[in-house]
Amino acid sequence: MGKEMTLELELPWPPSVNHYYRHVGPRVLISRDGRKFRERVVARFRQDHTRGFASPVELFIELYPPDNRRRDVDNSLKCLLDTFTHAGLYNDDSQICKLTVIKREPMPPDGMAYIRISEWKNEDRTADDAGKSSRNS
Repeated sequence: MGKEMTLELELPWPPSVNHYYRHVGPRVLISRDGRKFRERVVARFRQDHTRGFASPVELFIELYPPDNRRRDVDNSLKCLLDTFTHAGLYNDDSQICKLTVIKREPMPPDGMAYIRISEWKNEDRTADDAGKSSRNS
């Protein structure tokens, strides 16, 4: 069996979903901030020769906002997950089997997103309950 692949990254604070899209007439486009974020992350992956994941993955995300304003953690996810797909970190969001998101203390002035992505091992299941969900317990 091969060595498990894990990748750890510190990325810039992502635009929230409220600033990720722009409506231009009947079209919905990714905003300038969204495109800039995506370009920075894609360039970094290319520079670091980051390999993508072909198998199911597990994502651990720590969000360090730039300030103390109220923020919903889910508003940062759309930009991050779409950027990872666009950059080739994985083929599709459907590969994500476990997603853990924690909002931490602010990190002025710019904030940061710490990401750890690894192959999904599915250690939560045993042979006896491999097909059962938690709600069947």
